[in-house]
Amino acid sequence: MAYHADATDLADKEVLTWEGFGAAQREIAQAVADSGFHPTVIVAVARGGMPVAGALTYSLGVKLTDAINVEFYTDVDQTLPDPILLAPMLDTESITGKKILVVDDVADSGRTLGLVIKLLRGFGADVRSAVLYAKPRTLVQPDFVWRTTDRWIVFPWSAEPPVTARDA
Repeated sequence: MAYHADATDLADKEVLTWEGFGAAQREIAQAVADSGFHPTVIVAVARGGMPVAGALTYSLGVKLTDAINVEFYTDVDQTLPDPILLAPMLDTESITGKKILVVDDVADSGRTLGLVIKLLRGFGADVRSAVLYAKPRTLVQPDFVWRTTDRWIVFPWSAEPPVTARDA
């Protein structure tokens, strides 16, 4: 099973630690608060956006949260031809007229973020986006970005392979 960061080789990679993540999400939360946008719902782009969205729900005091499942990356530097939505879908009927902050870990090509924003706006939501990192090549510029980098990013939640059962 693939995971998104081979932490054995960190040369030329952007490494985010858990401590750095804590500071980064607070800075994003402050930028959102300072902007005057007060989301009523935070929607994570699963999976990478889930840790970020979870942290932002607390930092922004937003209790309503959900996730939308999108698959695009299949391995390090490998993607599907286009991002695809995966079931289960979020409750789109309840988002009409809501202020939604869509959260992901990185806007690389921007295609995943663009797909989610277009979908949610199509259901009548006021949508803004926040990411920890944006790549210079992104087609969709997020509203809130902590850092811009062109390097591969090692996130603390995907730096190691999945846990497997120990042999008894």
